[in-house]
Amino acid sequence: MSTLLEKEIKVNRILTTSVKHARAIEDPARAKIIEILYHRALSADQISNELKKTGYKKALTTVRHHLDILKESGLIEIAKIEESRGAITKFYSTSTKLLGYAAPDDFDSKYSKVIDSTSVKIEKILRNITPKTTKAKKTKGENGDYSQYLVMEIMNRAMTNIMENSSKKHESIRSL
Repeated sequence: MSTLLEKEIKVNRILTTSVKHARAIEDPARAKIIEILYHRALSADQISNELKKTGYKKALTTVRHHLDILKESGLIEIAKIEESRGAITKFYSTSTKLLGYAAPDDFDSKYSKVIDSTSVKIEKILRNITPKTTKAKKTKGENGDYSQYLVMEIMNRAMTNIMENSSKKHESIRSL
C-alpha cells in the first residue's frame, strides 16, 4: 500500500465541554437561545419571539422542549417565576456566554505574532498552576486527564472575568 498524503497535525486548540453540554447545543436553535439569554431573563414566549427575529421559526412547544434540554444540561436555569391571573410564567437565564466565530481566512497570518508572543507569557503562568492541579482527584465515571480539564477551567473562568469586566467598563463609558 502506498501513502498518498501524510502531514503532521499540530494541536493548537482545545475545546472544553462535556458530552451533556455538547449535545444540548448541537441544535443551532438551542445555541441561539443561549446567546439570547445571555445577561437577560426571558419567558418561553419572549424567547420564541426573539428566535423568530433571527430566522428561527419554532413553535412555542418546540421552544419549551429546547428549554428543557438546556435546563437539564445546566446551561440555563429558571431565574424568575411570576404569577399573573392564576398563570405561572417562568423566566430563563444563563451564566454561559457562547462564543461562536467563523475565523477569516487570513486569521493565522494576521494574528500569529500576537498569539505566539502572548502564548509564551501565559505558558509561564500555566507552568505554575499545573503542579497544583495534578493533585486533583478524579471522581467516579470521569475519563481523560482531569488535571488538564482543571487548568482549562481555571483559564476559562479567568478569561470570563476579564471579558465580562471589560465589557461592563465599555458599557459604562458609552453611557456617559
